[in-house]
Amino acid sequence: MPVKRYAVKLSEVERARLEKFTSSTSKTNTLQSKTRAKIILHLGENGGKPLTPEQTAKKCKTHQENVYKIRKQFLTEGIDRILNRKKRLTPPVTPKVTGEVEAHIIATACSSPPEGKAVWTMQMIADKIVLDGVAESISDETVRRVLKNRTQAALKGSMVYSER
Repeated sequence: MPVKRYAVKLSEVERARLEKFTSSTSKTNTLQSKTRAKIILHLGENGGKPLTPEQTAKKCKTHQENVYKIRKQFLTEGIDRILNRKKRLTPPVTPKVTGEVEAHIIATACSSPPEGKAVWTMQMIADKIVLDGVAESISDETVRRVLKNRTQAALKGSMVYSER
């Protein structure tokens, strides 16, 4: 009989946690993480006879390779890695608009427009931000979004004070 390299042995606490996790209706528990928990429960050797990876794959409606991968991950990284996704250390793209750029956009929009113009346009603000050296490049759409978010935040803040 072949030796099992990755035999899943669950403690009572782990088993109870996994069962509670799979049966909960919380919106924070994703379907993927519930499936992972079910796979580990089916592979567990406590109590009755555990299912084989092939049987577990059929029962959980997933591929057999996923079962192998999840089992190995559970044994090497622990139960928390199965139930929760790994947090990203850095964002996928560093944001162009930092607090300094945002402040400069707002200050420019609130200042008087250039000579010969009645109002600031989004493109004019974007061009001024680039000319002032605050950002390498910025689109008029980004300027619009920054101003829209700030206007909505200011309106929400003023409504709170006016209702009192």
